[in-house]
Amino acid sequence: MADYIYTMELRLTPNQQKGVTMVQDIARAAGMNVYLTGGAVRDIISGLPIRDLDFTVQGNPLKLQKEFERAGAVIGGTGDDSQTIYITLPGGVRAEVSSARTERYEKTGRPPIVAPATIIEDLRRRDFTVNAMALSLNPGSRGLLMDPFNGAADIEAKLLRILHNYAFVEDPSRLIRASRFSARFHWPLEERTQARYDSAKENNYIEYIRNQAIGYELEQLAYEDDPLNVVRVLEKEGWLKVLNAHWTTAKVDTNGLSQLMKTRQQMVELGYAPDPAPAVLEFLTARLNDKETADIRKAIPRRDLAEAWRDIEVHAKELAKRLSGKEAATPSRTWKLLSSARQEMVLYLAVTARQEAVAQKIKNFFTKWRQVQQKIPLPEMTELLITPQLPEYPKIAEEVFMLLLDGKLRSRTE
Repeated sequence: MADYIYTMELRLTPNQQKGVTMVQDIARAAGMNVYLTGGAVRDIISGLPIRDLDFTVQGNPLKLQKEFERAGAVIGGTGDDSQTIYITLPGGVRAEVSSARTERYEKTGRPPIVAPATIIEDLRRRDFTVNAMALSLNPGSRGLLMDPFNGAADIEAKLLRILHNYAFVEDPSRLIRASRFSARFHWPLEERTQARYDSAKENNYIEYIRNQAIGYELEQLAYEDDPLNVVRVLEKEGWLKVLNAHWTTAKVDTNGLSQLMKTRQQMVELGYAPDPAPAVLEFLTARLNDKETADIRKAIPRRDLAEAWRDIEVHAKELAKRLSGKEAATPSRTWKLLSSARQEMVLYLAVTARQEAVAQKIKNFFTKWRQVQQKIPLPEMTELLITPQLPEYPKIAEEVFMLLLDGKLRSRTE
């Protein structure tokens, strides 16, 4: 049997690993079985980027809310059915914690009848085989992969396959999800799945999509690595107007969005981890009017994301003002200000800054000033035995760097 715990620990970031341990310990303390499920397991096995963590507990996740908050997590919202809580774990790790449940659909477009269930029963209610897997985090079975629909084989084949013939009829939002996943992974729909997709589309089952599902799909666009490609695919399939009747790719600031994702990648390469989601939504809806934008914001289930998007312009202006004032009068002061600022604001302002001086300071922060930092330790420091082995070295190196930035160490004597 494959060692999936080893694979998980190898693939997760340090913050994601800490998040898994935290959720696991809190659920265990409450006497709940807990599993890593859905997209997180899919991405661990496939080698694709792990964007967020999905957990399923056998119990009510709302009962864990206070313990999550005590451990430093931020509660972003809850699902309308009270079966899911959206949290941000320490280190900025997005996660969902849901209850294991069955969902029985009596009529298309109606909310399902929900009942507590085992983890295997829970996997049967899911959308695609590649999302219907669970990894046990429980004593005695930790690392056991549950894959009742052979999703690992479909990952290997790079195929999207529904679990049963009525998947799109029961939950029409799966039509949008099929297009979104296909655009993201560049995986085609399996032959039978494609036929069911085409039939559901032709019969316009999408008109029965529930508002909660629309909100979820709107939010997911913010987390895509190539949101513009996904939006174009959704528009081609006719799903973008389902999410908002007035939305087209013409309403997207494509240049701004492309620059945002490029700048984000540069920041990641420098060791930063900014969350671009609020800014992505800002650019995706750039040319919608205020009411249309407000409608989209209201539909998003994670209230913390909706609020961050709402306030992004205000916070960016505040940072630009600080960068234009005495607080950033010298390169060293500017470095300290940008180093302590929220990374999301630095990212957004790097793309949207209208003042040349502000834009140049951010550019220097990412390029020119880092080249100065790479000169340390200076040869003179080594001659004076000021090396990284010294306990005081980090403080001395920081002081030297600040002096270099401000041009105060231009000669050997200085």
